[in-house]
Amino acid sequence: MAPQEEPLAQFRSELRAWLEEHCPPEMRDASTTRGRDKTCWGGRNWTFESDAQRDWLKACIEKGYTVPTWPKAYGGAGLSRDEEKVFLSELARIDARKPLESFGIWMLGPALLQFGTEEQKQKYLIPISRGEIRWCQGYSEPGAGSDLASVQTKCEDKGDHWLVNGQKIWTSYADQADAIFALVRTDRDAPKHLGITFLLVDFEHDGVSTKPIKLISGMSPFCETFFDNVEVPKEIDGISTVVGTVNRGWDVAKYLLTHERTMISGMGNSGARALGAVMADDLGGEMDAVTRAAALSAEVDTLAFELTVERYKDMAESGQGVGHASAMLKYVGTELNKDRYELLMSAGGSGALEWDGEFGSRPADWLRTKANSIEGGTSEVMLGIISRRVLGLPG
Repeated sequence: MAPQEEPLAQFRSELRAWLEEHCPPEMRDASTTRGRDKTCWGGRNWTFESDAQRDWLKACIEKGYTVPTWPKAYGGAGLSRDEEKVFLSELARIDARKPLESFGIWMLGPALLQFGTEEQKQKYLIPISRGEIRWCQGYSEPGAGSDLASVQTKCEDKGDHWLVNGQKIWTSYADQADAIFALVRTDRDAPKHLGITFLLVDFEHDGVSTKPIKLISGMSPFCETFFDNVEVPKEIDGISTVVGTVNRGWDVAKYLLTHERTMISGMGNSGARALGAVMADDLGGEMDAVTRAAALSAEVDTLAFELTVERYKDMAESGQGVGHASAMLKYVGTELNKDRYELLMSAGGSGALEWDGEFGSRPADWLRTKANSIEGGTSEVMLGIISRRVLGLPG
């Protein structure tokens, strides 16, 4: 064994032993519908589905494994990129659920690590890592979706507080969240990419309300969020509620979007079970040549995509960043996920269309994938970014 491999091999061995001791059997179903439906989101009002879910989260918090690559000072484990790869592979090996998922982990956390003050990092990152607060994202508005810089939610300087009025839409899980990180307009006379501020708003403030949006799939993660004369303190415990600089929130927003799009692109990953194996189960163990070829082609595309994602993660770790390439990852990942569910529905036949049939939530999951190419920036917008910013083609 090469000398540089020895520390990783030791880490894998120790991690495997730790997982065997601390990951409950009930938490080893990540690839199943039940495992996906029972994600632990945390938050002030979170109710654990079982003692096993609570114990798994507690054990991971103690090790920093809810946010394994974050610095230990902010609740993480301080894992290197190579150690993170080992960590994720060992979770997949036993089909373990992630102990905690949240927009705080995926989006706000990275933005705070990049733009937050030390005081903001201490105040907000540790509760995120422990699942003590659940954040949602306040970006899109009825008149500002793909053209996000057109946000009009009004934020007025009132001396010791901000006065916020306006509406956000497609705010995922806002009805279950504790707080929102939002783009608000603090200078209405500035060019649209300027005059935007990145503001942290607790839902405990008077004047914030949410309303779920019903979807064709029957599941409704999306909400409308309304701000009616909401008074947001400029500081809480002496710590600013603005991330970055007033009127320069677009800098934070762009950085966060790369993480959101990379996160959404992860929907194209194959998961613990190969697509062909799932389809074979649906077909009673037998697949015709055409179906088998389609499944294998999808698996090859998925593997190539996963390797590409790993390459860009390594680039980000080395300081090169992902930048506009996140649009490419988002586009390909969402298209792969849509194709995967088209094949699964095909393998299930007419039975897969039954809402409460043998295939469980598959028809709802299939319909849900249609939104993948809209949320986080439409596929058309992503292709425009790829052509101009990645390939350098003329407008």
